[in-house]
Amino acid sequence: MTAAFLERVPINQELLDALRELLGERLTTSAAICELHGRDESYHAPHAPDAVAFARSTDEVSAIVRLCAAHKTPVIAFGTGTSLEGHVAALKGGVCIDLSQMNRILQVNAEDLDVTVEAGVTRKQLNEFLRDTGLFFPIDPGADASLGGMAATRASGTNAVRYGTMRENVLSLCVVLADGRVIRTARRARKSAAGYDLTRLFVGSEGTLGIITEVTVRLYGIPEAISAAVCAFPSIDAAVDTVILTIQSGVPVARIELLDEAQIDAINKYSKLDHPVAATLFFEFHGSPAGVAEQVDTVKGIAAEHGGADFRWATTPEERSRLWQARHDAYYAALALRPGSKGWPTDVCVPISRLAECIAETKRDLSQSSIPSALAGHVGDGNFHLIFMIDPQSSSEIAEASRLNDRMVARALAMEGTCTGEHGIGYGKMDFLISEHGEAMSVMHSIKQALDPDNILNPGKIVRL
Repeated sequence: MTAAFLERVPINQELLDALRELLGERLTTSAAICELHGRDESYHAPHAPDAVAFARSTDEVSAIVRLCAAHKTPVIAFGTGTSLEGHVAALKGGVCIDLSQMNRILQVNAEDLDVTVEAGVTRKQLNEFLRDTGLFFPIDPGADASLGGMAATRASGTNAVRYGTMRENVLSLCVVLADGRVIRTARRARKSAAGYDLTRLFVGSEGTLGIITEVTVRLYGIPEAISAAVCAFPSIDAAVDTVILTIQSGVPVARIELLDEAQIDAINKYSKLDHPVAATLFFEFHGSPAGVAEQVDTVKGIAAEHGGADFRWATTPEERSRLWQARHDAYYAALALRPGSKGWPTDVCVPISRLAECIAETKRDLSQSSIPSALAGHVGDGNFHLIFMIDPQSSSEIAEASRLNDRMVARALAMEGTCTGEHGIGYGKMDFLISEHGEAMSVMHSIKQALDPDNILNPGKIVRL
């Protein structure tokens, strides 16, 4: 990171006084709280804001942004802090707007299969609220992230192979712009040909173009039947080939997750499981009882052709919950293999026809390195993740992890993939974004300058101005 990124200007006392008048005790300059709001779950160095404002409404967010805009002070939105590429780091100081108190579910439209929520509502909170309606929200990035944060980072997760990502599931947004104006990007209609698609512009913008305060998302009926299974394979290649053939065969599987030997060993120890230490696929099937049975028969046949062992079933809701919680805890399980280590998580996504090749070449790189690592992925859509367990005090390990990460990303780009399937850019992958998009970056610069001419919205992320 260049020194220019770290240049900070002390916050204006007049601005602080105006914010205190607006928010009272919901504005704080406490060092502990500011530090908490300047870090996420990643290895990236934290950068604390100068103040944290706890907003309770879109109108308050608008007022805060107007005040900050008048003083050209940076504004960083904060949901739950579970991002992985330094998204919430206040690189130039400024005011962090914590949206966690904006946690109301505003309108459930069961007949239309959609719901409108404030940005601070978390996915678990939403699904608990919906439990008795027969509906659910399927996007599951693992962490109990906020819906606003999930929209801002274009989150996906284990269900994306069937239900898509936030890009496909957000119908409309309420957004506060850099000058404090409030806009709604679309109506609730399932399709529209009216004007520019502003919803998709803000989904994935990571708080650099506007602050999302309300989200309208699609809902789905809870499947009549759900079955989950685990299957071990003789090699990573065999497991990935099973995934590819399953997708190419048109099986509407809900989840297909790959874990390598290191990651399986980690979750066995961390979550007290007893899976064979081998390349392993986690499956989940949704549908009618007959439909699920048909999916299972097809996938079992494909797995058997590639040396897959017998399926181990998780049939009750409790067993399924335990299985998927273990998968979601993979990050912490990997870190537990090396006490005192810091996680360096990264991800790429490639066309599924290149997935086996990309993983195989990546594993060859890893086999020649002394840094411990673990691989897991939402391989049903070509997305996989690595976590390096590094000694944060070792410059050589940091350099080696960086080298391996660079090689993996370059490999994915050469295969017409992307530098990140779901972690996002933040400030950790900005250079890779240039390699991926080339001249299209100039368009992103133009959009950023048009919507945020003073560069106050999460500066130093995605594009450099």
